[in-house]
Amino acid sequence: MRPELPMFQPRDPAYAERVRASFRLQQAMTLIGAELAIVEPGYTEIHLPKRPEITQQHGFIHGGIVGMIADSAAGYAANTLTSDDASVLTVEYKINLIAPADGDRLVARGEVVKSGRTLLITRADVYAIKDEQWTLCAVMQQTIMAMQGKKERTQ
Repeated sequence: MRPELPMFQPRDPAYAERVRASFRLQQAMTLIGAELAIVEPGYTEIHLPKRPEITQQHGFIHGGIVGMIADSAAGYAANTLTSDDASVLTVEYKINLIAPADGDRLVARGEVVKSGRTLLITRADVYAIKDEQWTLCAVMQQTIMAMQGKKERTQ
């Protein structure tokens, strides 16, 4: 079930396509097999199927991978609220791994907590899904910097 979100108005009417285009530029997400499944103002979801290449020694999805999708989900949630001539960078984040990422897939739900012109505060929850049981495996809080007038590369 989706969380109740604060109402945010995007500054860019074409935010969804801009965010999806940015995600396609992230070769790291392609490498691990992640998909940007949902893009809404102030909210995104990244879905990641389990593959042997992203597991650790116990067979769980590696904590570093959990951090990657949490960082990207929350960062792209922030990016939905920036202007069309801005890009975003993570300034810091803190993640708590609270259960093993023991699932057939992971879902990272990123959302904006506070939106400012330069700094945005975000959070992400990551769930491991196994036999349709959702287990919260990580929570993250993040600060994002909106870089006005600095677009991303195009390829």
